[in-house]
Amino acid sequence: MTRVLVVEDDAVARDLLCEILRAEGFVVEAVEDGAPAVERAGDGRYDLVLSDVRMERVGGLDVLRAFAEKSPDTPVILITAFGDVSSAMEAIGHGAYDYVSKPFNVEELRLTVARALERRRLSAEAGAAPGTGERSTQIAPIEGKSQRMLDVYKLVARVAPSTATVLVVGESGTGKELVARAIHARSPRAEKPFVPVNCTALSESLLESELFGHARGAFTGAVGAKRGLFETASGGTLFLDEIGDMGPKMQAQLLRVLQDGEMRPVGGTEAIRVDVRLVCATNRDLDADVKAGRFREDLFFRINVVTVRMPPLRDRASDIPILVRHFIAKIAQREGRPEASVSPQALDALSRYAWPGNVRELENAIERAVAIAKGNVVLPSDLPAEVYGGSPAPPASIIDDRPTLGELEKRYIALVLAECGGNKKRAAEKLGIDRRTLYRAIERSGDGGSGDEDGDDS
Repeated sequence: MTRVLVVEDDAVARDLLCEILRAEGFVVEAVEDGAPAVERAGDGRYDLVLSDVRMERVGGLDVLRAFAEKSPDTPVILITAFGDVSSAMEAIGHGAYDYVSKPFNVEELRLTVARALERRRLSAEAGAAPGTGERSTQIAPIEGKSQRMLDVYKLVARVAPSTATVLVVGESGTGKELVARAIHARSPRAEKPFVPVNCTALSESLLESELFGHARGAFTGAVGAKRGLFETASGGTLFLDEIGDMGPKMQAQLLRVLQDGEMRPVGGTEAIRVDVRLVCATNRDLDADVKAGRFREDLFFRINVVTVRMPPLRDRASDIPILVRHFIAKIAQREGRPEASVSPQALDALSRYAWPGNVRELENAIERAVAIAKGNVVLPSDLPAEVYGGSPAPPASIIDDRPTLGELEKRYIALVLAECGGNKKRAAEKLGIDRRTLYRAIERSGDGGSGDEDGDDS
């Protein structure tokens, strides 16, 4: 019989978790704080632990550490309303099996629990417990709490401690360099240099000299020897941005360095050993480029050990309010002024726009809006014309197309959530319902995995 321990200080979320798990046939014990869970870690009677991260006295990371030390074969799934990158990565970096955010999608939670229990079974059969890590480094501020971004955080957290080469794929402006910096910051190389190189910005000959350095007199103007960026990044991480634009000659030379672990400066005679972790990024379809003969297949296999796919902003529109708040706070801190607010109509326009330039375009739009706003409130008219459409937006309507009652409920909840900046605690209060009812309504709508924070009481 499968025994599960639920650690959650929010009574609504705790009861819902117990209800879901008991429906699966599990024996469930529940505690409202991490302290009794830590005390029970050595009992060895639990097959799985689900714990909130943020609790008033003893938090989920303490629970995780206790079970990792005293019962390492017990998988721990951490749950929190704060779907931020630092807690997600810290949780997995400390050995959590997985990380899910509130309000949880019931089906996703069931699948995560099933996978965790299967891992425990396989580990028991193999006679080995899942490994744990102890590194906790502040990482680059990737923003977003949608399920797509949580998946990115989890993959980054798992791959960062390794030496594997990583390929970050995504459209321009999606934050590929932020992911590369996060990988470096979470790696054992975090104290060493992170060196970014834009392969598009330099001609092939200049890129060769930049990466590998050159000897004195190697070419006209080479009045002295120069260290290459491979040497500069020694012991750290070299980030090759837009590697898909690299020419054939440089592709061949890079492949040789990756194969041999050494390089030769332009015009030099002595080979130099290199010790770098390579992270590459591209907005191109390298599979198609390989088939068309534009990119070397052998190099593609070398750099594509682990692939991180960055979703375009249009596919994670629920993150837009979070990003808007982040950029506004960033501007206020930089300029020493109070944070601006965004009117519901402006936020609605921002959320509806497709953002072909992704997060970078959104940041530029917010910079412009805050700069030209007459007061300290961003109005639709402060937004770029392509975002706002250049004319007053009609009042938001949720019934023009005569939806079903179920669709009407979904639209209304989405509208109130947008007005509350994604905060589900405030949205529930505005709707006149309790949070458990709101969680269930969101789960019925199929958007349970993309919610924003629940408030300060996790």
